[in-house]
Amino acid sequence: MSTPFFSNGDYAIEMRNGNIYYGNFRAVRNINLQLKARQITALIGPSGCGKSTVLRAFNRMNDLVPTSRLEGEVLFQGKNIYEKDVDPVEVRRRIGMVFQKPNPFPKSIYENVAWGAKINGFKGNMDELVEQSLRQAALWDEVKDKLKQSGLSLSGGQQQRLCIARTIAVKPEIILMDEPASALDPIATLRIEELIQTLKEKYTIIIVTHNMQQAARASDYTAFFNMDEDRAGYLVEYGRTNDIFTNPQNELTEQYITGRFG
Repeated sequence: MSTPFFSNGDYAIEMRNGNIYYGNFRAVRNINLQLKARQITALIGPSGCGKSTVLRAFNRMNDLVPTSRLEGEVLFQGKNIYEKDVDPVEVRRRIGMVFQKPNPFPKSIYENVAWGAKINGFKGNMDELVEQSLRQAALWDEVKDKLKQSGLSLSGGQQQRLCIARTIAVKPEIILMDEPASALDPIATLRIEELIQTLKEKYTIIIVTHNMQQAARASDYTAFFNMDEDRAGYLVEYGRTNDIFTNPQNELTEQYITGRFG
């Protein structure tokens, strides 16, 4: 980026007065959210409340929707990533994304992991990078003898961990996850949750989930979103996960986590 990023204390990323539109429709309104570094933050709330829209705003994925626009700021290490001198491709390298459905490339397991590093000009030992990334994604022992096989030959859970390895390989600082286990069976889901816990030693993780139990198990902080009468999403409550689930400050939060709506 042409302008350097600067450290912003304990926060990995921050949204200030965030309003996100698709055309004339305001999808989320007045979002103010500071997310702590090397912690797992879960974004929860009913369908349509803007969780994924907010998540995608953190690495400018919404830019790929022609009608979208953001009013406000998203600060990453003190720099607003929506300023004109900021390269969105570089933003997405430093703030990676894992999607709801595993999406490995139709390439070998090895090439899936190496691809991002190659296009970003990685000059080091690629074999070491691939192994390190697969180890961090808790997949190395399962695939080390078949790195030339297609990534599409793996099970759903393995494919998702391969996608996580691919994200890790470009050395991001933040990993965004949009319901990364919703398409997986319970055993594969548990593996992803265990993996996320180990990854927070090195990365800030922000995860969207519809699964209340998953949010309670896997996250350190939780942000609860709802939508108003105009169907604009807004932030109801944010705090430590244990507090949100055992002693919520807002009645709407309590109603949602106890299953009375959503």
